[in-house]
Amino acid sequence: MIRINLLPHREMRREKRKKDYVTSMVIAGIAGAVLVFAGGVLINQQIDAQTERNSYIKASIAKLDLEIAEIKALEEAISSLKARQTAVENLQSDRTIPVHLFDELVKLMPEGVFLERLEQTELKVSLKGLAQSNERVAELLRNLSDRSEWMESPNLDEIKELIVRDPSSSARTGDVRRAYEFTLNVLVKRRGAAGAKPGTAPAKQAQLAPVALRDKRVGEAR
Repeated sequence: MIRINLLPHREMRREKRKKDYVTSMVIAGIAGAVLVFAGGVLINQQIDAQTERNSYIKASIAKLDLEIAEIKALEEAISSLKARQTAVENLQSDRTIPVHLFDELVKLMPEGVFLERLEQTELKVSLKGLAQSNERVAELLRNLSDRSEWMESPNLDEIKELIVRDPSSSARTGDVRRAYEFTLNVLVKRRGAAGAKPGTAPAKQAQLAPVALRDKRVGEAR
């Protein structure tokens, strides 16, 4: 016997497939939404963690900047103290320099040389005076170069010939002599300052009053 199914099975299968497709789409949408939400949460957590790291780094940089500023201030204070200490040491070592200069000039000044002026600027000393001859000036330079313990590197700046007349004689019978006016520079040797060299003293100037070593006269004119 032949049986015939009169139910609409094709429509039923079609409806079933449609429901299955809708169900799959809903599940996929829910799964996608869950994944998107989880990804967003994870990304937000990473962003928050990186923001905290950036804040910590900025705070550490600010702290280091303060420490660097303090270190610079300490270095400047140390440099200032060292400069003051060096200045004090230089002043202490320079206190006796004029005394030694005068003492050595008296000993090293040749006969026939008359010193008119002495000026000191830092460690440079300028001497101006009169001499009987060029040989006397050359002897003075040799003495300052070879025999001086407090002066070095003498340098003749200028020398010129002058006519000197004996003021005690009359105009007709006056004794006329030749003299040589000279100007020379010499450096002072600094002692007691570690590593100091002539000409490297702190910026300061000292001018000594004009002096005349009366025991050294030109030609003993009188």
